[in-house]
Amino acid sequence: MTLRVFLDANVLVPITMTDVLLRLATAGLIEPYWSETVLEEVDRALQRVHPQMSPDKRQTRLEAMTGAFEYATTTVDDETVSGLRLPDPDDRHVLAGAKLSGATIIVTNNMKDFPASALTVHGIEAMTPDHLLLGLLDSDPERVLDVIRVTAAATRNPPLSVERVLDSLARAEASGFARAVRAWLTTDDPA
Repeated sequence: MTLRVFLDANVLVPITMTDVLLRLATAGLIEPYWSETVLEEVDRALQRVHPQMSPDKRQTRLEAMTGAFEYATTTVDDETVSGLRLPDPDDRHVLAGAKLSGATIIVTNNMKDFPASALTVHGIEAMTPDHLLLGLLDSDPERVLDVIRVTAAATRNPPLSVERVLDSLARAEASGFARAVRAWLTTDDPA
């Protein structure tokens, strides 16, 4: 079963996390969505986090995402946003994007601004990428492990081992997933 997920900007800034999430989509495990506003937030965050990254390189990254998943960009209108309530009104566009795309999960590292009490009425839940990745690993370990291996093999500048991919994911707040994958890779019975 493919999960329809709306990706918040904070999970699309770390390159390895973005790469893994999009490769999971290519593998058919998730169907990703985002909005123009999310992409603008990603661009601004990349400018802050990686000031040495050229505007062309940032644009190429965003175009690669939108080109690979042409259906993924959801147009969020002011009317949809204005009717929503969240602790931080600036995050309403994320909930609006999830609703408009038909996503049932918002993937974010900002859980406090997406409380269950505000989301369940819309049939949506928020989860961290760590939680999402752990659930996917539990449901389809072979495909998830293949995605991690492919991510490592495809990374060239600099080249990354599976171990370094997992280290990068742990730094991107998916440490539980990184530990679980290490357990899968070092034993026949990870339980």
